[in-house]
Amino acid sequence: MPLRPVPLLLALAALTAAEPGRERLLMDPGWRFAVGSPAADGGVAVPMGLSVDPGQSFGAFAKAGGVGGPADTGFDDLTWRRVDLPHDWAVEMPFSEKADAAHGFKTVGPQFPSSSVGWYRRTFTIPASDAGRRIRVEFDGVFRDAEFMINGHYLGRNFSGYAPVTYDLTPYLNVGGANTLAVKVDATSFEGWFYEGAGIYRHVWLVKSAPVHIPAWGTWATSVVEGDPKAPTATTVTARATVRNDGDQAARLTVQARLLDAEGQEVAAAASSPITLDAGAETETAVDLRVATPRLWGVDTPYLYRVETRILLDGQEVDRVTTNHGIRTIAWDANQGFFLNGVRTFLKGTCNHQDHAGIGVALPDRVNEWRIQRLKDMGCNAYRASHNPPTPELLDACDRLGMLVMDETRTVGATDEALSQLERLIRRDRHHPSVVIWSLGNEEMSIQKNDIGVAILKPMQRLAKALDPTRPTTIAMNGYWGQGFSKVVDVQGSNYLKLGGGYDAFHKNHPQQPVVGSEEASHTTTRGVYVQADDRFYSHADETKARFPGWASSSEAWLNHYAERPFVAGGFAWTGFDYRGEPTPFHRWPSINSHFGILDTCGFPKDVYYVYQARWTDRPVLHLLPHWTWPGQEGKPMEVRCDTNAEEVELFLNGASQGRKATPKGSHLRWTVPYAPGTLEAVGYAAGKEVSRTRVETTGAPAAVRLTTERTTLGADGEDVAMVTVAVVDAQGRTVPDAGDRVSFGLTGPGRILGVGNGDPTCHEPDVYLPEPPKALTTAWNLALGSDGAASEARFGEKILEKDQVGIWRGQVTLTAAQTTQALELSPVVSRGTATVTWNGTTVTLTPPVTRLPAGVAGTNTLEVRVTSDGRFGGLKQAPRIVAIAPPADLPWSRSVFHGLAQVIVQTRRAEPGTLTLTATGTGLTAGTLALTASPVTPRPTVP
Repeated sequence: MPLRPVPLLLALAALTAAEPGRERLLMDPGWRFAVGSPAADGGVAVPMGLSVDPGQSFGAFAKAGGVGGPADTGFDDLTWRRVDLPHDWAVEMPFSEKADAAHGFKTVGPQFPSSSVGWYRRTFTIPASDAGRRIRVEFDGVFRDAEFMINGHYLGRNFSGYAPVTYDLTPYLNVGGANTLAVKVDATSFEGWFYEGAGIYRHVWLVKSAPVHIPAWGTWATSVVEGDPKAPTATTVTARATVRNDGDQAARLTVQARLLDAEGQEVAAAASSPITLDAGAETETAVDLRVATPRLWGVDTPYLYRVETRILLDGQEVDRVTTNHGIRTIAWDANQGFFLNGVRTFLKGTCNHQDHAGIGVALPDRVNEWRIQRLKDMGCNAYRASHNPPTPELLDACDRLGMLVMDETRTVGATDEALSQLERLIRRDRHHPSVVIWSLGNEEMSIQKNDIGVAILKPMQRLAKALDPTRPTTIAMNGYWGQGFSKVVDVQGSNYLKLGGGYDAFHKNHPQQPVVGSEEASHTTTRGVYVQADDRFYSHADETKARFPGWASSSEAWLNHYAERPFVAGGFAWTGFDYRGEPTPFHRWPSINSHFGILDTCGFPKDVYYVYQARWTDRPVLHLLPHWTWPGQEGKPMEVRCDTNAEEVELFLNGASQGRKATPKGSHLRWTVPYAPGTLEAVGYAAGKEVSRTRVETTGAPAAVRLTTERTTLGADGEDVAMVTVAVVDAQGRTVPDAGDRVSFGLTGPGRILGVGNGDPTCHEPDVYLPEPPKALTTAWNLALGSDGAASEARFGEKILEKDQVGIWRGQVTLTAAQTTQALELSPVVSRGTATVTWNGTTVTLTPPVTRLPAGVAGTNTLEVRVTSDGRFGGLKQAPRIVAIAPPADLPWSRSVFHGLAQVIVQTRRAEPGTLTLTATGTGLTAGTLALTASPVTPRPTVP
């Protein structure tokens, strides 16, 4: 019996709870964001609330800490948008026929410079109690070419849009005070040929530790089992840890490791011999843990242990890191394919990009888990992260749910940059039991067959083996199998049975090399389309009638081909989900996303989903197509297809049998019946007994909106989400298969709508609706020198005060009656000297990054800033600004349903339990409502 997966929130809590000597704090909430300039490149304006002043960039690099512009700690970002991460600004941009088709016609990229460079700023406090600790920041993924700054100091640049990066902030921090982290993101250039998003679209973490500590990605474990790999008698788990000494003197330390079972009970423990580590040095050590009668990790029983690694100095614990570990064996055999725990396991895989309808690439953790579960429900057991390193939380979900992973780097090369990306991928991901093979790249047509390609790939292969000798490598090749790259990697990665010379020839000529179908299928179908519609850029939902690219194969064709060749380890269908960009098979406007998916961009199954489910699962599967609502087609012949794993199926139309047929091996059933409104029903049989039954019915006119979700109770942690299905139904509650009604949404309670989608590959409606940005209030300034000085012209940024001289800047602010009830925020007061601030005569305590002012009065209000020169300079560097923040207004969230369906993603707010009510309305439709409960939970620790 399969184990129940650990609930997501509990699993995350186990991995991120505060540990002695170490804090790992989520840094997602509370960023300020702006992108581009007010220019309208290509005739497409930047959406409201996203523009920054033209020319904002760095200042001089002449002196340390002198990086200016938005990197300056005193920079005024008061009118920038408030965003929480993960965030993808590309999905917020409009579509344009002038934009890049491969990237989904979104107005980001080389043709749109004003909307392709974004800035993020986050001000936070490091308490005085952190003095002496090492503090670093980790970015899981930023797209792309990101530059990082802290308190005006330049940290570095990360070209990759996918590889993680970490920086030590310790030397630059204002301990006991405010600090500002700034990130410039340049998405002008692309890395892939598919939608990639833009921005800080994965998590950011602040990690605090002792000077002697485990650095980023510094722990992992391997297992060696004894006896039968199906039921080993014992296992040795080797816990490995890198330890770094950033202290000022040598340290004498011990590394301790404990193995905990899924219930948290200690299974084994051991310690290293004492180690002397010089200041500035780092070392790797290994500790063996002996386990009797281990429980194995597998696709049906994903049992997870935890390895707890501790660093002791003079017997005192100074650092601790806990990582998941799965005990399992893998083997790749040239004649029999892939083995997991000694059992031949056919890889029932899908390739996937990382975007989702409504939210682009900025997926909350729950959405990643939801997508993996959808694939598992189909019978999928393997996931190829194509063509880039995945988000870490996706791998966590694969570990918990039992999904094997082909983990892939983005850049093929022998340069320091390419090798660094590969190294960061492997170091970060090698502790995941779900990862069973490293992919060094994909379809490098210009070099995959020649000596230059071999020379480039060899350093990558050496690095992968040095970092992880326990897993093989592959590279996906769409030709020349057995040549070039094939001579370097361990497993031949083969894209498409129609390419590369064929599996039989490869196996005959290379009998010692395992082979896997790294990419197959490419069937291009559109959900709910049963008449080929080139004029509307839709492809038939029955893959035998769909418009296919030349390299593609139907699901049945490639599955049957592989089934006849047991030496092939399995394959990965292109793709599990539709994705933005690469709009195959139509390749042009108005088609904005691929049709390759077995599920659409919302995760709604297409008909081909049931072909795989019938082949890849043991549960009864019986699926009919097309739908049965065809007004005006009465009496005309209608072809009915049935996908099933039943031995026989009998079809009935309005109770009359249309014949009973045996299911052909590796294929499907068909009947041709005259269309008549009513009920089309199928009954499946095995050994003469009924095992399954399904029906499709003729529906009435659209009558109502129905909202459903798999989970109505969420965690009030500001991260959890509900994936809500929107269906337009008839009076009997049946989804109307040809409905295209526009539905509007509203949400009350402690939450927000993240995005909307419908799976329509030609829909250009907004995925995201943005709030109005805060607007700065006009302030008229004057200056008085000395407490009794006369008013004069206010000057900013100049030396106008001598030592101990006082300058008083008075600003007059006019508020409307409505603004007296709104929140008022004051931008940073950056002075050359000691400053005090009063608002309408009341002293204000300045708090970074912005100061909240008391309520104002209708009419004239006075903001006064008094500066006493410190002798070096004197005055205000810039004019403080005030914004009035109106209460959030109802946004015009809406989406047209596509063949009766759409999707809304709802997210809770942090530490705000309560009831969320989602409403959906449409013209002439009875409104739908859905109540969600945000339950109290302990959110992950975050940076204040």
